[in-house]
Amino acid sequence: MPGSTSADLVLLRHGIAEPRQAGQDHPDRPLTAAGRQRTQRVMAALVQRGLRLDRLLSSPYRRALQTAELALEAGLASELAVDERLQPGGALNMLVTAFDQRLGLVGHEPDLGDLACGLLGCAPGSLVLKKAGVIQLRRSTGQWQLKALLRPALLIDDLGCC
Repeated sequence: MPGSTSADLVLLRHGIAEPRQAGQDHPDRPLTAAGRQRTQRVMAALVQRGLRLDRLLSSPYRRALQTAELALEAGLASELAVDERLQPGGALNMLVTAFDQRLGLVGHEPDLGDLACGLLGCAPGSLVLKKAGVIQLRRSTGQWQLKALLRPALLIDDLGCC
């Protein structure tokens, strides 16, 4: 709603990815089969509960982009774009300075949790997202409020080993 004083921001952490090699992160690490399945189930549960986004922005890292594509396939959003600021250590705060819609950001920890903490005025590290976890925030008259902090197990049943 252009001109509105409220906005919704949904922060989505990527699903379970292949392990780091020699302790080093790599942008091409994909989701595991279990991570893909769990992420699909989380996105379907969010859509089933009525969550819809106008736009989804993703980190360029493969695991985040795969997570965003699963969200798109589930119907969580109809538009997806890649934004370099969502890569680990990026300038996420620049993404939320001026929008008045339902925006989703797909990225990494601790960046997403710290972004939420910064908007809410809590100490960095106070909110931590599990893989395929969700933080939902709402801005109304300039103030951010935490609407939900969801780990995958709260959204889907029978996680088993995933």
